Amino acid sequence: MNKEEYKELTGIIIPKTFKIKKIFIAFLVGGLIGLIGQVLVTIYSNIDSLSKIDSGNLMMVTLIFVSSLLTAFGFFDNLVSKAEAGLIVPITGFSHSTTSSAMEYRKEGLVYGIGANIFKLSGSVILYGTVSACIFGLIRYIIFGG
Repeated sequence: MNKEEYKELTGIIIPKTFKIKKIFIAFLVGGLIGLIGQVLVTIYSNIDSLSKIDSGNLMMVTLIFVSSLLTAFGFFDNLVSKAEAGLIVPITGFSHSTTSSAMEYRKEGLVYGIGANIFKLSGSVILYGTVSACIFGLIRYIIFGG
C-alpha cells in the first residue's frame, strides 16, 4: 500500500472536522469562562472589600471546585465533547484531569491509588510549567538584574 492509497483509505474512515467551527466554539467557551471568572472576581471583591488578589485566588478556587464537582458527577466529559479546547485549556481542564485521575484509581486505595496516580495526566503541566517559569525567571534576572 502506497501513501496515496493509505491517505484515501484513512479519508474514508476518519470523520471530517470543521476546524474553523471548533476554533470559534473554543474561543467562545474560553471567553465565557474568562467572563465568569471576572464576574466572580467582581462579586468577591465587593464582599467584605476583599483585595483583587484575594478575589482572584477565591475565583480560581471556585472554578477548580466547580469543574472537579462536574467531573465527579460525570458532566464534565459531556461538556468537553461539545466545547473541546474551550474547556480543556483554562484552569478547569487542569482540575478535570487531576480529578479524573484520582477517581480512576480510587479503588486501589489512598496511597497506591489516588496518591500515586493523581497527577498522572496533569503532572507534565506542573513539571514543564515550573521548569519554564524558572528559565524565564533566570533570563529576566540576567537581563534586568536582581
